[in-house]
Parts: sequence; C-alpha cells; structure tokens
Amino acid sequence: MEMKGLKKSHEQFQSSSDKLLDWDHPMYKLYEKAKKFGGWNPKDIDFSVDRENFAKASPKEQALIAQLVAMFGAGEEAVTLDFLPVMYTMANEGRLEDTIYLTTFLYEEAKHTEFFARWRQEVGLTEDLTKYHSDNYKKVFYEKLPEAMNALYTDNSPQAQIRALTTYHMVVEGMLAESGYHSFRLGFQASGLIPGIIAGIKNLSRDEGRHIGFGTYSIQRLIAQDPKLYDVFSQTMDDLLPYAIGLINDTLEITEGEHMYGVDWSQMTDYAVSQYTRREAAISRAMKHWDEYKEIEEDA
Repeated sequence: MEMKGLKKSHEQFQSSSDKLLDWDHPMYKLYEKAKKFGGWNPKDIDFSVDRENFAKASPKEQALIAQLVAMFGAGEEAVTLDFLPVMYTMANEGRLEDTIYLTTFLYEEAKHTEFFARWRQEVGLTEDLTKYHSDNYKKVFYEKLPEAMNALYTDNSPQAQIRALTTYHMVVEGMLAESGYHSFRLGFQASGLIPGIIAGIKNLSRDEGRHIGFGTYSIQRLIAQDPKLYDVFSQTMDDLLPYAIGLINDTLEITEGEHMYGVDWSQMTDYAVSQYTRREAAISRAMKHWDEYKEIEEDA
C-alpha cells in the first residue's frame, strides 16, 4: 500500500534557502537541550554497590527489582525498534526542526536500552526475565505500541499520528514510564540500595521529559488544527487505560501487600491515574489556548 501523501522527490532544501533553520522553533530548542544534557554515558555509571546489595537482598526484594528492570529494559528496546515511523512521518511532512530533534530522540532511547542491559550484566541478573511480562504488559508493548507506530507507514493522516503519539508519549512514557521512575525513587533512592540505577534514572527522566514535550506539543499542534481530533486522542487514552492500570497492578502483586522498603506500593495505582489525568489536561488546553504556546511544555 502506498503511503498517503508520500513525497517522491524534494522540491527544495530549507537549509539552502533564505530561511536556513528556525532557531526559535520549539523542536529546535529541544534539540539544543538534547545536545547540552543528553551526552551522558551508561558505561560511566558505577554499578558496584548495586551488585553487592542486590546479591544480599531477599528473594522477594530481588524479584521486585528484577520485574521493574525487566519491564523498563524491554520497554526502552520496544521504543528503540518501534519509534522510527514517527521520525519518518515528520521527515515526510518536511518538518525539518522536528526531524533534527528526533535524531537525538532515537539515540537517547538506544542509550536507555543499553543502560538497563549494562546494569543486568554488572549485577549478574542475566537470566531470561520475560516471565515478568504480564498479559497487560504484552498488550501494550508487544501489540498496541508497534501497531500504532507501524500504521504510520501506510497512513500518515492526523488521526493515525494522534493514535501513535498518544500511545507512546501519553501512555507509555507519560503514564507508565513516569510511574516507573516514581516507583524507583520512592523505593530505592532513600535506601541507597541501588544507587547506580537511581543515577541512571535521573538521566533517563531528563531525556524522557524532552520526549514527552515533543509528544505533547505535536498532539496539541494537530488538535489545534482540527479540534475534532481530540476525540481520537481521548478514545486512544481510554482504550489503553485498563491495560496500563492492569500493568501497574500486576507489578504490585510481587509485594503481596507488604510495605517493602517502608513503602506503601499500592499508592502507585493512584499515581498512575494522576498521570493519566495530567496528560489529558495538558492536551485539552490546546483546544482553547494554542496561540498562547510560546515555549514547549517540557515534562519530567
């Protein structure tokens, strides 16, 4: 099937015209931030304390950490493999500043994949962790995410873009990843149990803040052009919500209601719902106030 609106040739190149680049474009500003803050190297992080403490942790504690790492590591890999259609779509539409920024996006997702793989290697957690991928997890990462992304290869309509951007930026990153970061910080930052992961999470969160900023801005831009697209956004969010909440609850089963590390892990469900509400509120503002957006809403 031929991709709708696919360009077969270039009419001109922006960087050779009198326009050059739009230095004030929100996406170019994200690119500048990515150059400044995105240069961290997973290989430079010291995991020696993590290795020592993980070896001494109880089986239940090890299982909780392993489950979180299994979900995060595979999630970062999924995005590294599945996000290219979004970049393809931005390039096909001639959105140069968006495409320039997205070159850093994929680079960072690849580093996030590397980070969790390196941590597993260093602490000796090298067995197959697929057992921690529940049915809800598989629904989101094995099915919904690649379906929404790959659809862009044959349909780059605003509706298809909204579905892809919402699935990834609003649910996978904005809801699930943010909840996951919160759980790591809540459970392990004060304890000092796995300082290497916490150091990496700090860098990941900064990167993902820019990623969510791109998604939020892009969805707002599309809805501002056609407010009826808000229904597509809302429907996609609502479709994914049961799986996202189910995934969070699946993770909590390992704790068996126990306040491991002094944390009431059941609060993670409420946190995830609050992230869902936050994403909807951010997008709904575009329907009334798009002309007021001078700076991208970078989220972290």
